[in-house]
Formats: sequence, C-alpha cells, structure tokens
Amino acid sequence: MHRLNPEHFARLLPLMNQAPFFRLLNMKVVELGWARAVVEMELADKHLNPFGGVHGGSYTSAIDTAAYWSAYCQMDSQASFVTVDLHVDLLGTAKQGKVTVLGGCLKMGRSLCLTEATVTDSQDRIIAHGNSKMMAVPGTNSISSLVSAMGGENLPPKFLD
Repeated sequence: MHRLNPEHFARLLPLMNQAPFFRLLNMKVVELGWARAVVEMELADKHLNPFGGVHGGSYTSAIDTAAYWSAYCQMDSQASFVTVDLHVDLLGTAKQGKVTVLGGCLKMGRSLCLTEATVTDSQDRIIAHGNSKMMAVPGTNSISSLVSAMGGENLPPKFLD
C-alpha cells in the first residue's frame, strides 16, 4: 500500500469542491482516505421533486461521487476511471438538513474497479445505497484535467513513496 501525501489532498479537496455540479447540489467531499470517501450534501428546495421529497437523482449523484472518490486514493497517479454501471437502491428520504455519504472501494483492478456508497440522514438512518463499477479509460478524467478545469496549480504527488 502506498503512503498518501497529505499535502496533495489538502490542496485537492478545496479545488474539487469548486466544481459547478458540486456547488449546484450543495455537495462537498469532506474526507478522502485509502478505499474511503465521505461526501456531505446540504438539502435545499432545489433538491425536491414535484411531490416535495428529495429527488432520487440527488442521492444518486452523491453516491456516484462518493463511490468514485473512494477509489481515487488507490488509483495509480496517472490512472483515470469512469463510471460504467451504477445501481442505486432508494430506501427512504430526508426532508431537510445534511445527508452524509460514505463511499468505499471494494476492489481495485487494473481495468475495473468496484465501489459502493451509503447515504444516511442526520439520525443515521439509511436513505440510499449504491454499487458502482468503474472502468479505466486512459486519457480521460485524469486529476490533471480536474486541476486544469478548476483553474488550479499542479498538485504535489499523491504518494510519498
């Protein structure tokens, strides 16, 4: 297992959280670690469907985000993965407040990766759960493309060794 460079992640988190889609959904990646990511989403009226409940797409987007970033720490520095399959079970709904999404990387391979994520409300009730399969696609979704898109400077290396 590689040793993670804290400086890399200290500069990456604020940069990624500037993404327009993250801001649209009031979503932030708040923690990254080996095979783990934590995403928080502050619910607002813009998350509601016409019936007054949180739209399942909001939870699905948060699951996709936590699932992807849970794999990031294990990816080779130049690797890039894209979601090819996402299965989400919507198990409840929160009406307001913050939901937390815990993502975990179950298996990292050279070309495929399997992850999962669970959404809980402020009372730790499970709202949704999902599994994601990602495929390595060289040349797309690299961390350097994120840095460039967000107008940031090059990041320090991800790994210390």
